[in-house]
Amino acid sequence: MCLGIPGRIVEILDEDLMLAKADIGGVRRNINIGLVHHEAETVEVGDWVLIHVGFAMSKLDEAEAQSTLEALRELGEAYEQELEELHESRIE
Repeated sequence: MCLGIPGRIVEILDEDLMLAKADIGGVRRNINIGLVHHEAETVEVGDWVLIHVGFAMSKLDEAEAQSTLEALRELGEAYEQELEELHESRIE
C-alpha cells in the first residue's frame, strides 16, 4: 500500500530544480516540491507537506499534519510497514 505521509521541510536544496529535504517519521529524504512551490504559493523550511512517491502533493498546516499522522498511526500495520520501508530505502 502506498500512502501520502506528512513530512516537515528541513532544507530547501535547490529552488531551480524544486528539491527540498523533508523529515518523514524521523527519516530525511530529498523530495520534489514543484507541485506546491510556485508564484502563488511557496514552501519554506518548517512547512508541512503531504508526500507521496517523493513528491510534495500539498501543503498542510501543523494541526492538519498532526491529525493525519494520528490517523495513519491508527491504521497500524500499513503505516508501520510504510515507515519501515522508508527507513530501509537507500534513496537520498
